[in-house]
Amino acid sequence: MRRRRRRPDSSGPPGAPHWMTTYADMMTLILVFFVMIFAVSQVDIQQFETILRGIQGSLGVLDGGRSLAPQHVIEGGPMAAAALQAQLQRELQEASRMAMQIQTRLAEMGLAERVQVRVEERGVVVRFTDQVLFDLGKADLKPEAIEILKALAPVLREWPYHFRVEGHTDNWPINNEIFPSNWELSTARASRVIRYLVEEEGFDPQRLSAAGYGEYRPLFPNDTAENRQRNRRVDVLLLRAGLTAAEPIEGGHPQAGAEAIEPEGGV
Repeated sequence: MRRRRRRPDSSGPPGAPHWMTTYADMMTLILVFFVMIFAVSQVDIQQFETILRGIQGSLGVLDGGRSLAPQHVIEGGPMAAAALQAQLQRELQEASRMAMQIQTRLAEMGLAERVQVRVEERGVVVRFTDQVLFDLGKADLKPEAIEILKALAPVLREWPYHFRVEGHTDNWPINNEIFPSNWELSTARASRVIRYLVEEEGFDPQRLSAAGYGEYRPLFPNDTAENRQRNRRVDVLLLRAGLTAAEPIEGGHPQAGAEAIEPEGGV
C-alpha cells in the first residue's frame, strides 16, 4: 500500500506566529518616524529658547525679578511654542491699537512731529526729545512738558499693564554737584516723569519703573550737535502683557523710582 507524503508543516517552529514579524517591522518604522519628529521639534525648541533669551536681554530684567521662563515652552514642546507665538501676535495688535490712540491725541495737540510713537517687540514706545520735557542739563519738567503729560495721561491710563520710563543722554560730560555723571541725570529725568504720573495723575506706582542709561544707548553717533540732540531723550514704554510678568512685583511693594542705572544711551 502506497504511503501518503506528508506536506511540509507551514505552521513554523513553536513560538510567535508569522504575522508578528510584519507587525514588529511596522512598529519599528513607526518608532523611527516619531524619533525623527521629536528630533526636529527639539531643534525648533532650542531656537525658540534662544529667542526668549534675546527678549530677556532686551528687557534688562534685574536679579531677583521674575523673567520669561523658556522651561514652559520646552515642557510644552512645539504646541506651546505655537501658542506663545499666537499670544505675542495678539499682544502686538493690542499695542498697535494703543499706539494709534496716542498718535491721535498727539496730533490733536500739534505734537505729532515732536513726539514719536512706535510699536516694537517690548510694546509701545512714546519718545520725547529732551527739549520737549527738560531744559539742557536739567531734570525739572518744563511747564510745557507738564501740559503734554497731563493731556496724554487719560490715554496712557487705559493701558492695563506696566510702564517703564527710560532716560538717555548724549556723551557730553555733565559732572556738577547735582549730577556727577550722565547716569544720574538720565535716571533723575525718568524718575521725574514717574513722580508726575503718580503724584499728579494718580497712576499706580507698582506698575511704574524708571531706568537711566546715560550716554550708552545712543540712537545715532554722538559726532554732531544734531545727533547729540536726537540722542537726548526720554522714552515712556508701555510694556506688553507678556513682559509685564517680568516686572519685580512679588515679595514686596515697590515704589516708583529708579529701577537701574545701567551703562547704556544719550542727555
